[in-house]
Amino acid sequence: MTFPRLLLVRQKFPDRRIADPAAEVRKQLQGSGFAARLKPGSRVAIGVGSRGIANISVIVRSVVQYWKDQGMRPFIFPAMGSHGAATAAGQADVLAHYGITEANMGCPLVSQLEVVSLGKTADGIEAFMDKEAYNSDGVMLVGRVKWHTDFAGKIESGLFKMMAIGLGKFAGAKRYHAYAYRGLGLEHVIRSVGRQVLKSGKIMGGLAILEDAYHNTAKLDAVPVEIMEQREEENLALAKSWMAKIPMDLDILTLDEIGKNISGAGMDTKVVNRGVNGEYNPWPEIPKFQRIFVRGLSDLTYNSAVGLGMADVVTDRLVNRTDWTPTVINSLTANTPAAVRTPIHFATDRECLERIWATVGKLDLDQVTYGGIRNTMELARIALSENLRAAVERNPLLEIESTIDFEFDGEGNLVSPFMPVGEPAAAH
Repeated sequence: MTFPRLLLVRQKFPDRRIADPAAEVRKQLQGSGFAARLKPGSRVAIGVGSRGIANISVIVRSVVQYWKDQGMRPFIFPAMGSHGAATAAGQADVLAHYGITEANMGCPLVSQLEVVSLGKTADGIEAFMDKEAYNSDGVMLVGRVKWHTDFAGKIESGLFKMMAIGLGKFAGAKRYHAYAYRGLGLEHVIRSVGRQVLKSGKIMGGLAILEDAYHNTAKLDAVPVEIMEQREEENLALAKSWMAKIPMDLDILTLDEIGKNISGAGMDTKVVNRGVNGEYNPWPEIPKFQRIFVRGLSDLTYNSAVGLGMADVVTDRLVNRTDWTPTVINSLTANTPAAVRTPIHFATDRECLERIWATVGKLDLDQVTYGGIRNTMELARIALSENLRAAVERNPLLEIESTIDFEFDGEGNLVSPFMPVGEPAAAH
């Protein structure tokens, strides 16, 4: 079968990048008053999560240096629930692959899974905190504020979720997701557990990271503990207003890669319009996609294939590469077994596309609309089938860069017009 030619299209998003993130970290923390809460020589626990965040090593190193300049003794600990296969070594390894190591940061990195109970919320949910963090003199969190892949609310992913779920390690994360699944909802659990954690008196505040549509660092906000919940709502609303989207409905959307570094769900559900429990197009404000084809895994997901269950078709090489231990642990902890169901899969990209196109409800191949992206974090450049040219040309925020063939290599796999998997994105 013959596939259409493709338009390489650039989306014109506002560029909100901070020119010098390290300087902005210093500015924010110097004005935060955090250091005045502690005596010189105090041990400060800095919680860092598992996401692929632009400039994360620079940001964390600058946070460490701030505390050292104040005469404190900072250390870093993973605040990432069940990620890294829910092992101490695995979580340290996740941070190491982002450049967050003792040598690079200039302070100890303490990864362990013991927790301390912080009592129960009014709903009977027992809250937990990493034992080493609890034994410190004060805890500060560093994390990105953005939309969550499983639900919509005024608080989704960010410092409050990291405080509620990340600080609780595997023991807490499993319990919190269970309560959310039982009817309380994840936003309610995040808020109530977060408030219980705040009662410990250990949290000083956090550094919120917001990214623009290009995933550049666009805002750094030192948030004191007293206004964390309110500021989280404000920062989330701002982050959502900057969100990048695919500009139109498509019959088939192809992703070069999925991964935990890209999204907690492997692929951002609010980009591909899928639910982690298998729902098709659950978000009404987002374009609709009839079928999703995923070609492979990101190098930085370390063979965790969380999210493959949201695809309609994947390659044999993705299935064969999957490490089912971290994949299953993360899925079961989050109560989302559907997100790791194995879709139909074929040996080559060509076969995947040839077998799936006839399921979109169109009898004429020429009418099928295609789109392709590298992953759900990188939407500045997209590929769209040539039968969408009129719609592209009508949109002033889209610019056609070139027209290329739907090209396959000698093994029947797509030649991606985007950067090879593993190559760092520009400006990150």
